[in-house]
Amino acid sequence: MIVMLHSSIPRASILWLQSAIGDNNIPIAFACAALAAAVLVFIFAINADPNDSAPHRSHLDQLLERRDAIYENLRDLKFEFRAGKFAEKDYEETRQSLETEAAMVIAQIEQATLSPSLVARRVPASTEKAVR
Repeated sequence: MIVMLHSSIPRASILWLQSAIGDNNIPIAFACAALAAAVLVFIFAINADPNDSAPHRSHLDQLLERRDAIYENLRDLKFEFRAGKFAEKDYEETRQSLETEAAMVIAQIEQATLSPSLVARRVPASTEKAVR
């Protein structure tokens, strides 16, 4: 094994390695050194692509996400009420607070977009019945 290494590494380095770690451990020492060099290159030489980082969300994106979360909570609340997990009084209170919060978020979205027509809305079933 030393003969193969001898051609590419100076003789003094080989003798020093033999005296420091022994004859049988030279391949292991070179493997460890190569691994350490690869890790250092990976950590310090590779630059991250700016597109890889998470995009910054705008205020409008946050509002739209919040609106969608509130709608999902309303659907879950309705499902759980029908499953019998909520008393009618608790259901009505929670539904009313979620609808109020949704109205506030929609108003903020309209303010952020400066146009109510740009925001897709879902019309609650109770509103549709009242209109007819």
